[in-house]
Amino acid sequence: MAHSSGDAGSATTASAADAVGRQVGGTRRLRTVRPDGTPVYRHEQPSSMPAVTVTRLGSPAPCDPAADDAGAHSTVAPPEHRHAHDFLVLTYVERDVGAIEIDGVVRPLRAGEVLALSPGQAVTPVVGSAPADGSAWSVSFTPDAVPALASVSPLTWTGHPLLALFTQDAPAALVPEHDRDRWSRQLAELATELAAPERLGAREAVTSLLTRVLIDAARLAPPQPDTRDPLVERVFDRIEETFREPVSAADVASALGYTPGHLTTLMRERTGRPLLEWITERRLTEVRRMLRETDLPLGVVAARTGLRDASYLVRRFRNRYGVTPQRWRESQSG
Repeated sequence: MAHSSGDAGSATTASAADAVGRQVGGTRRLRTVRPDGTPVYRHEQPSSMPAVTVTRLGSPAPCDPAADDAGAHSTVAPPEHRHAHDFLVLTYVERDVGAIEIDGVVRPLRAGEVLALSPGQAVTPVVGSAPADGSAWSVSFTPDAVPALASVSPLTWTGHPLLALFTQDAPAALVPEHDRDRWSRQLAELATELAAPERLGAREAVTSLLTRVLIDAARLAPPQPDTRDPLVERVFDRIEETFREPVSAADVASALGYTPGHLTTLMRERTGRPLLEWITERRLTEVRRMLRETDLPLGVVAARTGLRDASYLVRRFRNRYGVTPQRWRESQSG
């Protein structure tokens, strides 16, 4: 909902004005197109900063203290086409900003609400539904931008307390009125830090602020019944057991008694992502952990994560994150 394909590949200018007027902190690039034509975007981030982007939607109100803090005045509109992404998105609505369709269900975006979108969910803004004075903050990020989530398997992200709001059936949470100014200021501060990556401690400030935002969001999440899908759990268990080996989607499907095509379709329907994407995501999360925590050569990392060799690892990593493994590793030691 905050990800435009028109400038998906353009660089983000690091100025305080852009902290509200445009995306700040990173860009989105087309990763793939689904069989139904839905584009899927990935997060691309300067290696010196965590994978976090803040976008200001709509118009700041007159005398808006959050807008003043970020020094911004211009606005952006959501893209008007159906799209998905392979990262998480958290949106805080300051004033009503219309409605969006999420996996076929239309949801209004009302003042004070916090809405969480998981990777793979298909989003379509409802054209013409946004009032002229609507405004919101949208934060997109990959889980390993948060230290507490950096080494957590993507197969268990939705069960982590910090991501309590990120379930496909979770309703939008509501921020109490007395706390809304603090939410606006906190998000403006996050945008300002992202807009100045050269500042001392900017990286640490971004991870700290994002963690705080996620804590606040998780505290708003209502208790949810256990709605885990038994088939999805079986698939995830199998992936966790075998991803370090050179197994394929066909191997996982066969072990569970399905054809690859059928299981891929079921996983896309139930999780928003196909089977192979889950296998790859699990492998690349482990690659990032090993690059961050060890000095093992790429060939060894590839062998221990089910990838064919160092060259194949580099191709997959660059396609997924927009940077080579070596450059990413170097950025983590700074």
